[in-house]
Amino acid sequence: MRIIAAALLYMLIVYAAGFALGTMRLLLVGPRVGEIVATLCEAPFLLSVMVLAARRVPPMLSLPKKAGPLAAVGVGALLLQQFTDLAFAALVRGIAPAEQIAHFTTVPGLIYLALLVAFAAMPVLANAPRGRSP
Repeated sequence: MRIIAAALLYMLIVYAAGFALGTMRLLLVGPRVGEIVATLCEAPFLLSVMVLAARRVPPMLSLPKKAGPLAAVGVGALLLQQFTDLAFAALVRGIAPAEQIAHFTTVPGLIYLALLVAFAAMPVLANAPRGRSP
């Protein structure tokens, strides 16, 4: 149950940040610099939120810092995020799932795909044991 709660909380934190950043990208940055540059500008901010959320959520819910549970958090969060993204796009923006999937064949879509892979992997990556200094 803690893994599901952690996946949901991790997804909500990153999704909220992505929603805010995506709105700025679409309305403010994209029209000025183009979709590719705007997406590249957004990516480091999303990655930062992912790292922070992935480091903070597991300890908040007393999850062990083991690869298995952390990977389950990442995969679960990705599934929740994709379901939410598809539903939001269809219900609010009128974008069909096939159209949204086709977006992955564009340069901004490939950047987004790389961010999704990072999103799923980040709970494991951000909580990997750090090397000790001599």
